[in-house]
Amino acid sequence: MDKDSRMLARALYDAAVEAALPVRRLAEHLPPPPRGRIILLAAGKAAGSMIAAAEAHYLDVVGLPPARLTGLGVARTGYGRATRLAPVVEAGHPVPDQAGLDATQRIMELAAGAGPDDLVLALLSGGGSANWIAPAGALTLAEKQQITRALLRSGAAIGEINCLRKHLSRIKGGRLAALAAPARLLTLAISDVPYDDPSAIASGPTAPDPTTLADAIAVAAKYRIDLPPSALALLADPAQETPKPGDPMFDGASYRIIARPAESLAAAAAVAVAAGYEAVSLGADVEGEAREAARAHAALARPMLAQGRRVAILSGGELTVTVAGKGRGGPNQEYALALALALDGLSGVSAIAGDTDGTDGGGGAASDPAGAFVDGATAARARALGLNPDAMLADNDATGFFERLGDLLTPGPTFTNVNDFRAILVDPQS
Repeated sequence: MDKDSRMLARALYDAAVEAALPVRRLAEHLPPPPRGRIILLAAGKAAGSMIAAAEAHYLDVVGLPPARLTGLGVARTGYGRATRLAPVVEAGHPVPDQAGLDATQRIMELAAGAGPDDLVLALLSGGGSANWIAPAGALTLAEKQQITRALLRSGAAIGEINCLRKHLSRIKGGRLAALAAPARLLTLAISDVPYDDPSAIASGPTAPDPTTLADAIAVAAKYRIDLPPSALALLADPAQETPKPGDPMFDGASYRIIARPAESLAAAAAVAVAAGYEAVSLGADVEGEAREAARAHAALARPMLAQGRRVAILSGGELTVTVAGKGRGGPNQEYALALALALDGLSGVSAIAGDTDGTDGGGGAASDPAGAFVDGATAARARALGLNPDAMLADNDATGFFERLGDLLTPGPTFTNVNDFRAILVDPQS
């Protein structure tokens, strides 16, 4: 991939991330202070940056006395930020851990302690499902971890994963809203899910849940998730059903999405157009197997190249990987490896695929790569190094593949998350 194409691809990714930063998006949505306290409860990869932005607004712009501001955030390890009054706990992601469990108990106590004059401000972002962890019934943390690992390897869509999570939890699926009453509850969320569904962002702790126990049972059966007796007991208990739309517990609650994947795609498209490309968006809600999406997108790029068009093909959404191998990777890296094979030998096409939170799959470290760069020469370069692209794709080892090539995208934590970002640059003159 030539230097100019790589620089432009990275500029598109950076524009998508920049458009979703809490420091740019949060303040305009913050309400006036209530008569009582403001309780900041944050979850996800943007938890620290959202709390920091809210504190700056209320303390520095509004002049709120510090005694009237409190709270707690839980972020993925490596995603904590310096805050002033509401601390941020770093916890496991995508597999929950004890730090998340302990912090979530404190979150629930803060919500339950809110009075009628208080405002509970829930600040949600992608990753919150793992960070706010409160297993219901007799389900243990170890069992919840095992269920999570199985779901992540299954190829299940995020909506399906969250459906099962919600019905095994004491905080997800609208249950935090019940704890916060009678206080006023406002949720400000950064969407990382297809179609910006509030019940799916961070598994919807403050939103009504349209899914049912029967749906959760069906997900477990569809993906052959081996559930322990404690989980089976929860799914058989009608009392474990989540609150539904229209439930009066949501009468004092409101919900607002402050940053959406589609807005980040639009920001990237503006950069592409300024660089002389025609921007073609496939939308912010693309789902499915990563390698299948890559083949479909390559099939779109080929005729555009043949027509002599200079095009940036942009897409977002959340792709999945059905893990069969033992390698390292994530959906964006797997997409990039499959795309490299689909573009093999084709000049004039290059691409970037990356998760806007700064990490893609991996072992849960903040240093994990976000994605990768590719072009039509990627596969040939790999073979010259003794690598077998087809075999590495079969082993789900996209990280190992791009690591050897020096083509990993490694921005580090971005402290926001509007899901996957992909750009294929078609330039007949490159």
